[in-house]
Amino acid sequence: MPQFSILMRKNIIFIVALLSVSMIWAQRDQERIDGTSNVGRDGSQEPRKSLRQPKTKKKKPPVTEYKIITIENDTTYLDTTLTIQKDYKFNYLRRDDFELLPIHNVGQTYNSLAKREERDHILPLMGARARHFNFMEVKDIVYYQVPTPLTELYFKTTFEQGQQLDAFFTVNTSPRLNLSIAYKGVRSLGKYQHALTSTGNFRATASYLTKNERYNVRTHFVSQDLLNEENGGLSEEGLNQYLGTGEFVGEGDEFADRGSVSVNFENAESILLGKRFYLNHQFAILKKTDSSSTALSVGHIMDLTDKRFKYDQAAIAPNDLLGASYVATNISDNVALEDFSNQVFIDFTNKWLGNLRVLGGSSNYNYGYNAIVNQVNSSGTQINITNRIKGDVYSVGGEYKNTYKGFQLFGDGMTIVSGDFTGNYFNAGAGYELNKKYGIQAKVSSSSVAPNYNFLLYQSDYVNYNWQNNFENIETQKIQVNLKAKKIAAIEASYAKINNYTYFTKNATAAIVPLQTSESIDVLKVKLTQGLKYWKLGLDNTVMYQDVEGGDQIYNVPEITTRNSLYYHDHWFKKALYLQTGVTFKYFTSYKTDAYDPVLSEFYVQNVEEIGNYPQFDIFFNAKVRQTRIYFKYENIGEAFRQNNEFSAPGYATRDAVLRFGLVWNFFL
Repeated sequence: MPQFSILMRKNIIFIVALLSVSMIWAQRDQERIDGTSNVGRDGSQEPRKSLRQPKTKKKKPPVTEYKIITIENDTTYLDTTLTIQKDYKFNYLRRDDFELLPIHNVGQTYNSLAKREERDHILPLMGARARHFNFMEVKDIVYYQVPTPLTELYFKTTFEQGQQLDAFFTVNTSPRLNLSIAYKGVRSLGKYQHALTSTGNFRATASYLTKNERYNVRTHFVSQDLLNEENGGLSEEGLNQYLGTGEFVGEGDEFADRGSVSVNFENAESILLGKRFYLNHQFAILKKTDSSSTALSVGHIMDLTDKRFKYDQAAIAPNDLLGASYVATNISDNVALEDFSNQVFIDFTNKWLGNLRVLGGSSNYNYGYNAIVNQVNSSGTQINITNRIKGDVYSVGGEYKNTYKGFQLFGDGMTIVSGDFTGNYFNAGAGYELNKKYGIQAKVSSSSVAPNYNFLLYQSDYVNYNWQNNFENIETQKIQVNLKAKKIAAIEASYAKINNYTYFTKNATAAIVPLQTSESIDVLKVKLTQGLKYWKLGLDNTVMYQDVEGGDQIYNVPEITTRNSLYYHDHWFKKALYLQTGVTFKYFTSYKTDAYDPVLSEFYVQNVEEIGNYPQFDIFFNAKVRQTRIYFKYENIGEAFRQNNEFSAPGYATRDAVLRFGLVWNFFL
């Protein structure tokens, strides 16, 4: 493995240099604090006195004053520690991807080990859900309150000719006004032919509170572009090359360079574009005072979102892979969604009665294409497929929070009262914490919402990818219980019943079609998280069990998924460096995973191929020096010693063994 050795040496040299510089800075800072140096002007070891008066060093604000505030007003603070959970979140999405299975290149989509649960909504979502994993929605944007300017830099290597970078800066120009700006960019060529990813997420936020604390506003603007080259997966020849079968038996070494493995096509790309302006402002009519525990305020929320998805291909896919096309070249599918929503609300807060919000809203939606499609179906009848779904809906809803005798009570809901769509959701629950180590929370929820727009209307230059449907709302009822016992384990258990489940699959002629089942699907999901520490060793376990009744052929998930990390942690160099090193084991039982369709950018049900039942090992070396966290990982190391023949989706190989490096660095100015 000569390439690995060279890469390892380069990364080790870089890490040693970085750590050395950081520790030298730490030592110099200590000398400044002491106000002396043990080296005289003549080079002797005699201490020398400074003729200048020592400057009074400003006391640095504690890290707890660097506050992070969600749109729901939940407040945390900047966390610069190094934990095993931070290692799990050090990835393209910057969140724990335990329930996801990545396709081979950074920035491509993910297959699901547990079905993705979308946030509460009452209108259909934009299609191309496979492209939305890295798309930042309203609740992904946070706001800040900081005593000094704060910068964070995230960096991580990718696969061939590219890098990941997430740069962020925030400042309070006054105690009442905060501004932030951030950009996350990723470019990775990938190991396989025509698998380039190039994505960008720009965010800018502002929050302001007037001097009398009656009016506050939070607003943000985001602009996102997520581009992927599409190759349709490995071709029949490529599968034999990858697996070393057929005429390529014994030629595995020749195709260790994945760029020589054949793919279905090399002339297509898809891109998801999005822009959003969001405004949330509120005025207090009554404020809490020493003599009154009651507050009353009114507010307004505006959300203007524009999304666009494009699929372009220079020529029709070979071997009838995607079916016939109306045009032989320059295939171009382009769909857009414009959504303009407004909400007005009244907030009432009382020490005894809790917090109640009553709201009403309207949404104007405009989804579709530029032309009507005329087709002749299999029975010879001409059908017209419209080009637009647009209209207005009006809704009402409410939210409630209270603490009563140690119980945290909460609930929220919304329903459409007028419009062409119907939809609603409702959540209610209660939690109780015995202390910081032990707690329980129970929640019930119900929702009824139309499937995403890809199911309702789709147009394409490919003949088979044209349809218009009037599906029933997907209805979901769910009960969830969370248990927390810090020194034992945390358990999340849920039971859901789904009616009118909607999905994509292939019909008898191998064409992708949207379908809706009348069969009820019951899903049981239990996830256990446990962290154990003894001496300088740590063991972190996450195990998920899933059982599906009634939808075995259309709702496919693995029964068991597990991730286990064994690691050593300690302080070195007089506590100048904190070290964390170990191994992570990942495994899931085999199941008939969903397949990926590049035209729709959606996953579809298939019941032929199974993946899973193979282990994956990652070796990691992480360190923290001052406010810098350094990550060094050899991913999927087992594949370095044998031929990789696993898949993350039918036709899409899983990642080979790869050495990766990255860091997260916070600057406090």
